Amino acid sequence: MRENRLRTLWKSGGAAVNGWLSIPNSFSAETMAHQGWDTLTIDLQHGMIDYQAMVPMLQAISTTNTVPVVRVPWLEPGILMKTLDAGAYGVICPMVNTREDAQNLVAWTHYAPKGTRSFGPVRAVLYSGADYPVHANETIVTFAMIETAKALDNLDEILSVEGLDAIYIGPSDLSLALGCTPTFDDVEPRAAEAIDHILARAKAHGVVAGIHNGTPEAALKRIAKGFQFVTVSSDARLMAAGAQQIVSKMRAAKVSDNDSGSY
Repeated sequence: MRENRLRTLWKSGGAAVNGWLSIPNSFSAETMAHQGWDTLTIDLQHGMIDYQAMVPMLQAISTTNTVPVVRVPWLEPGILMKTLDAGAYGVICPMVNTREDAQNLVAWTHYAPKGTRSFGPVRAVLYSGADYPVHANETIVTFAMIETAKALDNLDEILSVEGLDAIYIGPSDLSLALGCTPTFDDVEPRAAEAIDHILARAKAHGVVAGIHNGTPEAALKRIAKGFQFVTVSSDARLMAAGAQQIVSKMRAAKVSDNDSGSY
């Protein structure tokens, strides 16, 4: 069974630096994977990616040691099981609001007797090895997203579900739910308090806490607080930022040349 390096990293007390993939393309996924991210998350919830685009992206990530993670569109057994069968080593599920939601998430991502996942790891066996069915339950990582007021009300009940490995905070949705401006990093005080509360309760339950960030500076501050899974930007944002930097420098140089030529 191929090691899930995310679990190994957590056991040593480390934090995973996660990249985010929103472009439905295997070459861009492969390029990102070769940059040294601990994990890369393919986003099926928002953005342009569907299941057919996801599979070659997982294959592209497999050319490296980067751990493949997928955020599924919703809490629904079919897509969770198909995503794992395709070789994802972690799944992030949005809008987990109750203990029952968390129980279903764990059940649908684990084989019996721990869960009710249907058997058919077609590509997962190719990625991880022939003994995948024996070790999948303790290898796969399951994240529940905490991003609503209802989830906050039920936080301890969610965190107490056996088999839930980690939670993942979506600061924008959480901010919206609390009547704040949606943002990743400089969240308003009410949202900041909620994030600190979620982190503290996750630690108390022995559940790993992850969070979405817009900048490395914000991610590093959150690692210092105790987050062990931090997303920093995305393929689309990084491409846009790099292009903007080059274009800005070129535009500034052309203006400077024009100015000097007028004397």
